[in-house]
Amino acid sequence: MFSWMNKDGRKSKETDVFQTVVDGMKKLYKKKLLPLEEHYRFHEFHSPALEDADFENKPMVLLVGQYSTGKTSFIRYLLEEDFPGMRIGPEPTTDCFTAVMHGDTDGIVPGNALVVDPRRPFRKLSSFGNAFLNRQGCVLQLYGRVQGPSISIIDTPGILSGEKQRISRGYDFSAVLAWFAERVDRIILLFDAHKLDISDEFSEVIQTIKGHDEKIRVVLNKADQIDTQQLMRVYGALMWSLGKVINTPEVVRVYIGSFWAQPLLMADNRRLFEMEAQDLFRDIQGLPRNAAIRKLNDLVKRARLAKVHAYLISSLKKEMPSVFGKENKKKELISRLSEIYTRVEKEHQISRGDFPSLEKMQEVLQNQDFVRFHPLKPRLLEVVDDMLANDISRLMVLVRQEETQAPTQLVSGGAFESTHNGPFGQGYGEGAEEGVDEPDWVVARDKPKYDEIFYMLSPIDGKITGANAKLEMLKSKLPNMVLGKIWKLSDVDHDGMLDDDEFALANHLIRVKLEGHELPAELPKHLVPPSKRKAHMQQ
Repeated sequence: MFSWMNKDGRKSKETDVFQTVVDGMKKLYKKKLLPLEEHYRFHEFHSPALEDADFENKPMVLLVGQYSTGKTSFIRYLLEEDFPGMRIGPEPTTDCFTAVMHGDTDGIVPGNALVVDPRRPFRKLSSFGNAFLNRQGCVLQLYGRVQGPSISIIDTPGILSGEKQRISRGYDFSAVLAWFAERVDRIILLFDAHKLDISDEFSEVIQTIKGHDEKIRVVLNKADQIDTQQLMRVYGALMWSLGKVINTPEVVRVYIGSFWAQPLLMADNRRLFEMEAQDLFRDIQGLPRNAAIRKLNDLVKRARLAKVHAYLISSLKKEMPSVFGKENKKKELISRLSEIYTRVEKEHQISRGDFPSLEKMQEVLQNQDFVRFHPLKPRLLEVVDDMLANDISRLMVLVRQEETQAPTQLVSGGAFESTHNGPFGQGYGEGAEEGVDEPDWVVARDKPKYDEIFYMLSPIDGKITGANAKLEMLKSKLPNMVLGKIWKLSDVDHDGMLDDDEFALANHLIRVKLEGHELPAELPKHLVPPSKRKAHMQQ
């Protein structure tokens, strides 16, 4: 009659059935890890409890940098369109955390409304209070150009330097960044090629996110504003400065470029910038494909930390007196916490790398009631050990199955749009309505001067190659992303070459962009050369 028990009297182990990797992580967390966290008050020391949205949310990219390093411009560069509330300037333009996400409608959701939305992974930010929530918002875009399995981008307040560091933000800035760092898929540190000083606040921020080294990428922005020799010196100085702050054996990856859609001031390193941008975009494009692995890895890290926390709390509880002298004993234990770390490390064979920051733990313990701590409960730890030893490996198998069965997921649209048939790497932009109401082709006005250049490029059978066109188009000093889009729009018949009408169209679009206008997503009918309109309509 005891069919639910084994012959040795122990309860039989049931194997959970997981439909998907996300489903498996949610079940394991709620059933096996959350009870351990709650029993030893993990959430008061380290991180709030996870919710379904934390496992289900789309990949997130966190942008961090000092003010005027181009964080907002970087987002504008990726989206290829403005977003609500966007402000760009040389001085600190915002003190807000802004999440740029896809939504059902365009608009801005204020912080207090954002943290009560169960569909968004931000509910636990409510613990940082109104001082923070009044500076937190979510920009929702009905249809952004970054499509496919979309990503969310978190823009952060510019990190202060000099006298500005003394201005109080009214909330724990580092703690908020730590909260985001634990949940995002990529952390991009932006540096301005003109100011590499790492302020005290920036150093503190880097120390805060240091436990997530595998997520960190560094971008040296505005690199077109200095010549090659200066760039080499700046790059070396940046690596030296980062080496002092990020003390790891591996050199951090630094991407060099100018991530905004304006002509390059110095185009000598155009090819370098192009390759660096493509490398960075490939890294970001792969985030949806690797999202499950990242979340699984973070769940394992959290479980290991929760185990260490349980051992520490139970050790502190064990040494507390039952009646008198509790307050003095508490002070003594906090001062001797380093010894307790060492003892727990040896007793339970735990890597020191799994332990929380000693200083942070001592600080949080000051406000805790040790009497309320619980003694060691082996059963809770056994469940987590079983999860790490067996369930996680099952989920890893499921990850590989999902990767095999599902098509490869990549971020597309915006600056990620490839122009495979053109001589330039990537595409760009929106706009260009000049001549829409005119009966004649607006490009024809300047076509004679474009024809002079065209016939100097040695056309064959009335057309020039992509290589020859590229040499001429590069003289505009526009980024390859922009020129790639112009090529795609101008090669109307998609034959990989340009005739005189298409070449004139390309030069017209270059002028449009240089005058500060946006390029169209698709070539408008009024810009299609008259000689191509019949064939274009049939496509």
